[in-house]
Amino acid sequence: MKILVTGANGMLGQDLCPILEDVGYEVIETDINNLDITNAQAVAAFIKQEAPVIVIHCAAYTNVDKAEEDLKNAERINVTGTESVAKACAEAGAVMVYISTDYVFDGTKNSPYTPEDKPNPVNNYGLTKLKGEEVVKKYCEKYYIARTSWLYGHHGKNFVETMISLAKDRPELKVVDDQIGCPTWTVELANGIIKLFDKPYGTYHVCGSGSTSWYGFAKEILKNCEVKILPCTTEEFPRPARRPKYSIMDNGKICRNWQDALKDYMELRFEEVNA
Repeated sequence: MKILVTGANGMLGQDLCPILEDVGYEVIETDINNLDITNAQAVAAFIKQEAPVIVIHCAAYTNVDKAEEDLKNAERINVTGTESVAKACAEAGAVMVYISTDYVFDGTKNSPYTPEDKPNPVNNYGLTKLKGEEVVKKYCEKYYIARTSWLYGHHGKNFVETMISLAKDRPELKVVDDQIGCPTWTVELANGIIKLFDKPYGTYHVCGSGSTSWYGFAKEILKNCEVKILPCTTEEFPRPARRPKYSIMDNGKICRNWQDALKDYMELRFEEVNA
């Protein structure tokens, strides 16, 4: 079975594509170098020619803070680009998988968000990803929306690698302790996406099970390091984009506990560094 992946050179794509191949799919890898998702005609022609059964749309504008001043470009990629892919999928009869985010929610709930909860993004990035979801629903009958959160992986800039890097030359780190969410390894997300193929079409939360704060996440990442980690508030660490304080999503047990996944990630990372 053919699966086309957009954003194949991104952090998720670089783990997703080999995992798909390992379970027997024929993978068509695309990125900006061979497919501009904002060019609707090119996307339609490419998908028609390749005739994939499934299209996993990973390509996205993901710089949360920059999106506050660069909304036009974020919309061009996350909304217009997604619309191009959704229309092409509908025309070709392909199933579309759209990777979305916990940032479609405002964080005011006090129990885990379910796929049925009403989105209400508090920043431009979340707004553009929500508009992308709406575009997918508008044009595709066969779709999966996979919302994930706090993503990290071996092939891109992320919180885990940032903490490890900072801990090398600082005696202490201050980390926000009043934002709570579900850390998710790209490998867990990739495996979770594959599980969706056996489920009814619709919206799902594909993130690590359990939850923690950024401070708790940092402590787990650096538990074998001597660096001192101090909790701080969001107000002490201002960023251009607001973040939801409560980002916990109910994942329906699609993915493993975030701590177990992080342990495997760190062990694999250690092996690669010392190979």
